[in-house]
Amino acid sequence: MRKKVSYIGLLLLLVVFTLSIFLTACGEKQQGKADKSEPEPVEQEPIKIGHEVALTGDASMWGQSEKNALEMEIEKINAAGGVDGRPLKLISYDNRADSIEAVNVAKRLIEQDKVVAIIGPAQSGVANAISSVTEEKKVPFIGTTPTNPLVTVKEDGTVKKYAFRTCFIDPFQGTVAAQFAYDKLNARTAAILYDVGSDYSSWLSKYFEEAFGSMGGKLIAKEAFRTGELDYRAMLGKIKQQNPDVLFIPTAQKEAALAAKQSRDLGIEATLMGGDNWGSPDLIELGGSAIEGGYFVNLADIEDPEIQGFVQEYRGKYNAEPVLPNPVMAIDGLYMLIDAI
Repeated sequence: MRKKVSYIGLLLLLVVFTLSIFLTACGEKQQGKADKSEPEPVEQEPIKIGHEVALTGDASMWGQSEKNALEMEIEKINAAGGVDGRPLKLISYDNRADSIEAVNVAKRLIEQDKVVAIIGPAQSGVANAISSVTEEKKVPFIGTTPTNPLVTVKEDGTVKKYAFRTCFIDPFQGTVAAQFAYDKLNARTAAILYDVGSDYSSWLSKYFEEAFGSMGGKLIAKEAFRTGELDYRAMLGKIKQQNPDVLFIPTAQKEAALAAKQSRDLGIEATLMGGDNWGSPDLIELGGSAIEGGYFVNLADIEDPEIQGFVQEYRGKYNAEPVLPNPVMAIDGLYMLIDAI
């Protein structure tokens, strides 16, 4: 589609150029010598890039940080001449981290805004939902942090042609968490508390369980709750009876913080662990001392020397901390797209 648009744009420019020569010649015949002036520069059509992410709700801190980072980077790219002489234009919409809204946003970006690609979403379930639209319309999306394997591969193993991501996948982070628990924490028994209504939580708990077992560890308790539940004491009471070395809680930050508090209130002494959803300032604010001493897997570290230039630039522009890992993953996605263009 991009080649077609470029070709039409070139044809129109040729027509305009030819027409201007014709009119100039006519003017010279009628008026003699015409005034000579420099032609006005032709503005290049921008390359439209869609961005759909949560800008409201519990996940908005990551979404807004993504949007800020992309706008900051695109501003620099455009100041340097854009891509192939064309400026980039970011079109961002709030999908509220909701699958139905995300599908509507994807359709709007593709059908109305005519974007060449979409950066986002961040959540696995949301990314899975929009893949049906992007596959049908043949417009790629590049997810920032959707770690579920089915984001880019169908259940029958067929690779989706228009689904991409910049992050690792759950089998990897589940294995890394299990290895850390077994090798670094010397854990030999583990328990899991997870959200059965979340693809992310369900799959990550599955991969942790498989990896921990393959190393010789033993899963001695596994309890599930449904999205929206806030009282986990009955489930945690069962876990306490088993006295695990580690308690793996692969949930969003609010649920993880509540589970941490309730587990400590019940006297559970296991080391707490989580996935990349724990990488949020909210976790510390909500969990307080209960979450201290816990461990989690993440895609980026605010103290990583390789991203200090970005961190300082972000702080200077927005007077705020970037909420990792989403902003750096979004920028990676932007440059993946630019390379493809």
